[in-house]
Amino acid sequence: MGRVVLVTGISRDIGRRFARAAAGDPSIDRVIGVDVIPPRGDIGDVSFVRADIRNPVIAKVLAKEDVDTVVHMSVIATPGSAGGRGTMKELNVIGSMQLLAACQKSTTVDRLVVKSTTTVYGSSPRDPAMFTEDMGPKRLPSSGYAKDVYEIEGYVRGFARRRPDVDVTMVRAANVIGPHVSSPLTNYFRLPVIPRVLGFDPRLQFLHEDDLMRVLAHAATHAVPGTFNVAGDGLLTLAQAVRRLGTPSVALPRFAVGRLGATMRQARLSDFSPEQLGYLTYGRGVDTARMRSVLGFEPSFTTAEAFADFCRSVAPATERAREGAGRG
Repeated sequence: MGRVVLVTGISRDIGRRFARAAAGDPSIDRVIGVDVIPPRGDIGDVSFVRADIRNPVIAKVLAKEDVDTVVHMSVIATPGSAGGRGTMKELNVIGSMQLLAACQKSTTVDRLVVKSTTTVYGSSPRDPAMFTEDMGPKRLPSSGYAKDVYEIEGYVRGFARRRPDVDVTMVRAANVIGPHVSSPLTNYFRLPVIPRVLGFDPRLQFLHEDDLMRVLAHAATHAVPGTFNVAGDGLLTLAQAVRRLGTPSVALPRFAVGRLGATMRQARLSDFSPEQLGYLTYGRGVDTARMRSVLGFEPSFTTAEAFADFCRSVAPATERAREGAGRG
């Protein structure tokens, strides 16, 4: 018998795509996708269960379906997609707490995979050249997505101490990028003119969307507990990324970029958050040695290759904009 995997956050594209890919894995017997709204698009052989992980009813789903593996992917990065910061906080933190409580009571769950993010390290001028998994942020996050992830990781570590019989794997993914990814960062790179912080050229590190699917599947089907930075090899500076996109850019003082981001957020053009402004000022790099030596995972795309694949999806729209400007 293969594993029975429950995937949270299946209504979003990345959760739906992972669940469908997992359902085709011969080592997985069944995949159950959970969310408050049905997913859009084909989910293949995935069984969808409408359930809210903020509600204790999620424990009944685990028991009824004999779930032994939980892949938690429903931590969201943007308040706009959740209906406001208050709802986002509730979905992320309260939802994760309820899910962990359900897993703690479960007699069948023996593996938990949590999709986390390198955003938890923050971005500051005092950062090390590369963050390792045992390092924390130089400044504790005070709001937003980074604060939610920091709290959730603390709850996950607490769960791992209470249930040492459960293999708990936290995947700290670098910024995910690719042709199908819609995120604050990819929306930033899709702007017709890219604002940059004057005097700074941050180092960027990416994980291709296909490699995210692969590493989550690897963690779900292999008992390798621990916390792992996951990113493509190498780094790009923001200046290099902008040149490879071929998109015009403008350098502005940091306060002006922040104000522009706030305006775009109010106009719902982009969820340009304070942590994104920090990242586009100071950048971030993470060490991935444990990803290879302990987790046993090797990404297929380097950071540069992942960004190049993303660029191919942006170029047609950029070219159309240029053609339209030429005709005007």
